Amino acid sequence: MSAAPAPEPRDPKPALVFDDPLSRPSSDDTDRGWGERPEGDSAADLKRFLDEKPPHHI
Repeated sequence: MSAAPAPEPRDPKPALVFDDPLSRPSSDDTDRGWGERPEGDSAADLKRFLDEKPPHHI
């Protein structure tokens, strides 16, 4: 009888995390999460305003 080869070590499964999800900041907690751009000039601001203006505000 031949010996079976030893199984290769596997990566451990990710552990379940039961911490409080509200203790971590979400992407909505930042200006970037709300779609704010970090830098810009007045021409870019006007273009964004015109691009995002609802049709009933024309």
